[in-house]
Amino acid sequence: MTFLNKIPGSILVLLGATFLSFGGIIVKSFEGANLWQILFWRQFFFTIIVALYLLVKYKKNFFTVFYRFGVPGLVAGIFLGFGFASYVFAMYYTTVANTLFIITTETIFLAFFGYVFLKEKINLITFISILVGMCGVLLIVGSSLSVQTNVQFFGNIVAFVMPISFAVLIIIVRKYPNVDMVPAQFVAGIMAAFIGYLVAGKLSISPHDLFLGFLAGVFQIGFGFILITVGSQTTPAAVVGVLMLTEAVLGPIWAWIFINEVPPMSVIIGGGIIVFAIIFEFSVNTKFKKYKK
Repeated sequence: MTFLNKIPGSILVLLGATFLSFGGIIVKSFEGANLWQILFWRQFFFTIIVALYLLVKYKKNFFTVFYRFGVPGLVAGIFLGFGFASYVFAMYYTTVANTLFIITTETIFLAFFGYVFLKEKINLITFISILVGMCGVLLIVGSSLSVQTNVQFFGNIVAFVMPISFAVLIIIVRKYPNVDMVPAQFVAGIMAAFIGYLVAGKLSISPHDLFLGFLAGVFQIGFGFILITVGSQTTPAAVVGVLMLTEAVLGPIWAWIFINEVPPMSVIIGGGIIVFAIIFEFSVNTKFKKYKK
């Protein structure tokens, strides 16, 4: 898997965010599975794909890599495990729009944690991109943030665990760039699957829902988090946050295409603003780096 290291980190993060953007329509497309069954099977297949990735990459050193990631990797895995559980919980009990908005606060957490723990200064271009991008997200989901029930309110609160856990993972990746943190995702998958197993009651679901669990575990979060973790090793935390806004743009688009949720004009305009923020971040910072050289 060394070919991934030859691809620019920002491209990997962007691709990873694209894979993650399918999460909403997948969770909403389950027919009979309950929340905890979805969590178990999603993480079951996720754990398998991460294990296969590590086996291909490390071969006979598969078990050694878990020893090498040490306490930081274990902490990252535990946080991410709770994040996985909170994501499914939020998608199940509140709206896709609410969840996506709350997840995009990872941009703020990443920039703040990067500044506090890594002393990564936020340049003016990235700061402006964050503000512009967040404005776009606010415009997209602003009309859907009203709390309708106590359950939805609780789902919104729980959803905040995901951006915080993701920010912790990326900060640890940035803090220890020479330590492979993909094994931390294996730990997170096991942990989240165990939570689902304990609460689900029974694990048997329909073939349709099992296939969706496979899609979610392998393609959506499997490929998504592997690409983001590898790409974050060479991408500043604040920039990762800006690129992750892509998930908020593409999520409503997939819902429009696949489950016929026609987005209002605010979504189209807000999505355009976020795309502009991402392009602005890429183009200006790239020119600035070339100028410095």
